[in-house]
Amino acid sequence: MPPMQALTMFESAARLASFTAAARELGSTQPAVSQRVVQLEEALGVPLFERGHRGVTLTEDGVRLFEAVRNALDTIRLATAEIRARRTPQTLTLSTDFGFATYWLMPRLSQFKALMPDVDVKIITSQSVFDPSHDQADIAIAFGDEDADLSARGALKLFPERVTPVCSPAFLAAHPELHTPSDLLSLPLLHLEPTQPARWLSWADWFAAQGLDAPAAHRGITFNSFTLVAHAAIMGQGIALGWAPLVDELLATGQLVELFDTPVVTERGYLLVTQRAATPAVSAFRRWLLGECGLDAE
Repeated sequence: MPPMQALTMFESAARLASFTAAARELGSTQPAVSQRVVQLEEALGVPLFERGHRGVTLTEDGVRLFEAVRNALDTIRLATAEIRARRTPQTLTLSTDFGFATYWLMPRLSQFKALMPDVDVKIITSQSVFDPSHDQADIAIAFGDEDADLSARGALKLFPERVTPVCSPAFLAAHPELHTPSDLLSLPLLHLEPTQPARWLSWADWFAAQGLDAPAAHRGITFNSFTLVAHAAIMGQGIALGWAPLVDELLATGQLVELFDTPVVTERGYLLVTQRAATPAVSAFRRWLLGECGLDAE
């Protein structure tokens, strides 16, 4: 076998049709490239280039060797790239809101990490409106409508907006008179700060669905995060609107109780939006997430 350095310099010079350009590409000098090519020609006993004032061109034997060397180097480059890729940690950046991250994702994230232990997961939380053109995450779990922009990006609804009032067992025990929706009118309510336009169900919407007028907002406490709303409810500060599936675990463990079994359901909900190319980490997370939501992984 000819020396690898000579073959590499020959391939570069043949591809670029210039010893000088090959030297620049390889970080060498034109005389060094020319010397290596001459040594290769002497070892083979045939000329590989025709030299001219405007550069070099391959001879028939040069073309045959160039094709063989190029294919071999491409195979080597591919193999080394695959080896490096296996050694380089895969990353997955996920964007969602505080409530979903805290109450749905975090209790289940260890399951995904067990499936993909080599994936570095980065979670970004925000209560802002999801903007596909500016969000830098690989995957987003956004709350809202399946508008035209999200539909064009293949948004898939994971959960519909399903809301029912919840409170702590201690709060319910302290208010035995609480039996019907109208009974809530005189009790402290915990509010999630509204947006304009409205992005989620409010207490006014919930009371309207019951055929009632909502009480004045000053009767309750307003928070800018559902995590704080849920924590206040657990602490017995009042009654909160509970979104499924965020409160499912809190209900199952008895930290909260559901006051009525007739939830208000809207067309909004949590949507899965795949922002980036389907890398192995993105595809694996998507399959896992859909499985956890009881949906078919396409």
